[in-house]
Amino acid sequence: MDHIVLEIGLAILLVALAGVISAKLKFSVIPFYILVGMAVGPHAVHWGYLDFRFINSAELIDFFGRVGVLFLLLYLGLEFSVGRLIKSGKSIVVGGSIYIGINFTIGLLFGFMTGLPLAEVLIIAGITTISSSAIVAKVLVDLKRTANQETEMILGIIMFEDVFLALYISIVSGLVLSSSSSLGGVLLSALIALVFMLGILIVGRKLVPNLDRWLDIRSNEQFLLVIFASLFLIAGFAETIHVAEAIGALLVGLVLAETKHAHRIEKLILPFRDFFGALFFFSFGLTINPMELGGAVWMALIAVVLTLIGNFAAGMLAGRSSGIPPYASAKIGLTIVARGEFSIIMANLALAGGLAGILQPFAALYVLILAILGPLLTKESKRVYRLLDPIFGFSDRYERKHAQETTT
Repeated sequence: MDHIVLEIGLAILLVALAGVISAKLKFSVIPFYILVGMAVGPHAVHWGYLDFRFINSAELIDFFGRVGVLFLLLYLGLEFSVGRLIKSGKSIVVGGSIYIGINFTIGLLFGFMTGLPLAEVLIIAGITTISSSAIVAKVLVDLKRTANQETEMILGIIMFEDVFLALYISIVSGLVLSSSSSLGGVLLSALIALVFMLGILIVGRKLVPNLDRWLDIRSNEQFLLVIFASLFLIAGFAETIHVAEAIGALLVGLVLAETKHAHRIEKLILPFRDFFGALFFFSFGLTINPMELGGAVWMALIAVVLTLIGNFAAGMLAGRSSGIPPYASAKIGLTIVARGEFSIIMANLALAGGLAGILQPFAALYVLILAILGPLLTKESKRVYRLLDPIFGFSDRYERKHAQETTT
């Protein structure tokens, strides 16, 4: 007998305890979920029926985690809207290009500094470039910043990252797994991803009057079933064309935010977002074995420092390109500094390709540190900006530029 239900119960109990502790300490709950997951898992001990290795329930917990990402991004999209996103299209392309350009360049330079072969360097650059959409979504919602002026740029960068992701993972997987890559296939994959995202946004917006009518369902049960079906079908289809399923969920939320039912959807899915979202971070922690992290400590610490510098600079420049004030621009880079799902995917790709064994523990430690620092830096962004502003004079330059534009 495999006792899956008991194991799931133990997992939920651990997640609940982590939440209680974080609330007592008044700290972001995300690192606690990850740390409690690390404390158990395949390397943990077990006593009779109390099996904290979660071997039998691992696949189910992992699936719950994937569902959690979908609800986190759906809710984030509902808090935003496709109308605001389309209006900010040009600034998002510019800001996203700046963000990817700076962070990818730093990742490549760091990879070459390690002295590893080219394939490993490309994996390292991938690990250090893309932020965690799940963690970013959780932090924005928890801190009630979804309506802030910098949030549309943050969401835009997340979506821009996914276009880059589709292109990059096509190239790297071709190099790592087959030692070759078709340029035509890579470009086609990126084009399909871009067309899919733009198509959902444009068509979805035109269908808003119809959606208002179709979703006019009195029963909450039937209403939720329709919403869930839409979420899973579109997110699932996105995955089949190599667009992250999380982005599919975000697109669904952005479209539904335009309907008159947006508030009702938010209210009904909130418990699902919180429950499955917590299990996502816990399931991520389960994949990390603390005993295997030692050899990658210095490598991860250096990468973390470079990422913090690159992210802050990218946030400031992206915000400046869109006319966002310096303090709000600082929050862009600090909010999306967390790394997560994509970094782990890249590390798993390296494992499948038989690359250097150091990449797995490096990715795990790097992601863990930034998963802890990301929410903390986002929460304390005001203090971070006040600390750096006297040194770099962000506010003074912004005021002088604004004054010149006013006089002219």
